[in-house]
Amino acid sequence: MKESIKRINALTNRNIKEIIRDPLSLIFFFAVPILMLLMFYYLFHQQTPQFEVIFFAPAMIVFGHTFITLFGGMLIATDRSSNFLIRLYTTPTKSYEFILGYIFALLPIGIIQSIVIVLVTLIIDISFITISLIWLILLSVISILLFIMFGILIGSICNEKSVGGVASIIIMAQSIFSGMWFPLEGLDELFIKMLEILPFRNAIILMQNTLFSDGELLKPSLILISYTLLIMILSICVYQKKMKVK
Repeated sequence: MKESIKRINALTNRNIKEIIRDPLSLIFFFAVPILMLLMFYYLFHQQTPQFEVIFFAPAMIVFGHTFITLFGGMLIATDRSSNFLIRLYTTPTKSYEFILGYIFALLPIGIIQSIVIVLVTLIIDISFITISLIWLILLSVISILLFIMFGILIGSICNEKSVGGVASIIIMAQSIFSGMWFPLEGLDELFIKMLEILPFRNAIILMQNTLFSDGELLKPSLILISYTLLIMILSICVYQKKMKVK
């Protein structure tokens, strides 16, 4: 167990260094959701409740998490195409240790992003500050893990050239199937039911409901956790097959 923890820690530290080596991507990761939050809030919050800060800020937190899919996918695809993983074939490293090394490297970045978006939101509207923001940040971990696992799965399947295109599908899915840009009233009931069982809408519902005392947290949490575990298992199996590690 101790040796496994050491290997996971070493992989995590190495992955963090790889991420930091690309500051332009980090700037993009933090700047895009913040700029979109500011732009759409100031343009539309007086026209529709959809863009009021209490609804739109949690939605943008989740939308920001989708870029972790691209981050993780590129990191793994790059490692697969390099000699880094090949050199590790001769070590006792297990497939789950590789996966955890990526998760622990990407998770803090996602949490920091959530905190930064919350701080920007407080500048927009100081009344947004409540004790519920602590729950908002804590429960955002579930959403972050979901999109990390999407990234690991995509990175395990795709090469460097195709990761960006495939990861953009997840980003678009979050935009389209979450209802963050449009009200759901008046839409086809079958379409709404489909959104209710997909993780994208539930991620936003979970974030928004943390800000309301009577908000439902259990159902969206269970749906997100179920998808995350399912994708995690699938990622480990695919990664193990592709990389032929133990």
